[in-house]
Amino acid sequence: MSGETGRELFSSRWWLVLATLGMAVGTGNIWRFPRVVAAHGGGSFLVAWVVFLLLWSVPLMMVEFSFGKRSRRGAVGAFARLAGKRSAWMGGWVALTACGIFFYYSVVAGWCLRYLGAAAIGELSVRSSEEVWNGFAGSGTAVLFHLLALGLAFSVVWFGVRGIERVAKVLIPLLVLLVVTMAVRAVTLPGAEAGLHFLFSPDWGALTEPHIWLEALTQNAWDTGAGWGLILTYAIYMRSREDVPLNAYLIGFGNNSMSLLAGIMVLCTVFAMDPGAEQHLAGVNNEGLTFLYMPRLFEHVPAGGFFMLLFFLALSFAALTSLISMLELATRVLRDFGFERRRALLWVAGAGFAFGVPSALSMPFFKNQDWVWGLGLIVSGLLFSVGARRFGLARLRSEVINGEGSDLEVGRWWSFVVGVLVPVQAVVLLAWWLWRAAGTEWRQWLNPFAEGNAGTVLVQWAVALLALLAANRWLARRSLASGLQASEEGD
Repeated sequence: MSGETGRELFSSRWWLVLATLGMAVGTGNIWRFPRVVAAHGGGSFLVAWVVFLLLWSVPLMMVEFSFGKRSRRGAVGAFARLAGKRSAWMGGWVALTACGIFFYYSVVAGWCLRYLGAAAIGELSVRSSEEVWNGFAGSGTAVLFHLLALGLAFSVVWFGVRGIERVAKVLIPLLVLLVVTMAVRAVTLPGAEAGLHFLFSPDWGALTEPHIWLEALTQNAWDTGAGWGLILTYAIYMRSREDVPLNAYLIGFGNNSMSLLAGIMVLCTVFAMDPGAEQHLAGVNNEGLTFLYMPRLFEHVPAGGFFMLLFFLALSFAALTSLISMLELATRVLRDFGFERRRALLWVAGAGFAFGVPSALSMPFFKNQDWVWGLGLIVSGLLFSVGARRFGLARLRSEVINGEGSDLEVGRWWSFVVGVLVPVQAVVLLAWWLWRAAGTEWRQWLNPFAEGNAGTVLVQWAVALLALLAANRWLARRSLASGLQASEEGD
């Protein structure tokens, strides 16, 4: 697993791609994508979604692969080393945002495991999905499953790249097999053709509606992993002679292919079982679709109990592979600060459990954190663009993206997309989401933990940014001066 002067490395490109695909494919592919497609135009949404795959996700993935490969450091150290010491706070923002998501994402993974267990023992055929959810969400049992999910991810990251690679070799092929099996089953249901028609028949006139494009850009920002810092973390362990552009295209199109299969799986099942599917899907949130609505539908599907088990197994695999990458990101940042891997991992896991408990016990708190740090990912994408500009877009493209090991050459268009279009997209998207939330009753702006308003975002972001800017010099010094240099380590 090591080589090139003893560094930890993925043993081949394909294992790196599998691990990174596991990072990208998460619950958002399975529970958010079908719901958003149903609510925002079906086939019309797909057109805009593919456009932004090429104008947001893939270009930013190339930046992340380049930063990890060139710096051999985590988010803080990579920005300090490539964009300059004054930019360490940017890497701190990327890491902090990913950690903010990590703290509640392990709760989501726990929900998936709880429902997997319920499907396995037939509990969902005896009790209604609402009864199971109401007795579980916000309870002490949710804390225990949060701990279980965190423990499973911890047991993988404990063994470093070797553990991540071995789990990816098993879970990702199984995840693909499960989703393909479910998709094939869904399209064979009577009435499933209505779901296929809805998904693949665009209304070209609908593409004049701005909200479809904005939702498609949001979906790319939230479910491909581009701009999260997770790809950067895995790229630390890529071999020198590996193709950055090809890896980015494989991850981008691989992730969106999984989203599309999940859309077929869910929408064909829904349209076959529920004539009012489009309206019903538009009216539920992510948790409601997955843990309330879908179990009810499986009751009417032939062999529904078996396929419900496969559904929650796939969802659990997707959640755990993404959780593993978040745990590794935070661990890697501490390693750059001089911590030994296992000591860093213990600190991160302990913090993950403690800071995740409020989300496990309170759905309003969970939704607030999902809102605040989900939007924070858009800022992270913007900062990767700024960091690439500070390093030099032409230099990054010639020395790293088109450098050693790259067979697929990227032209000057990439510099324009990353340097101009990505910042414009980020600013427009942030302004749109905050404007939509700004109509909240003004007293809610004063509540830093209210759900879904602009005030809570601005307050929490301001605190984080002030702290990071104040600590910038320390962050740069620690991340660059550590003796645990990536070019010398090999656990």
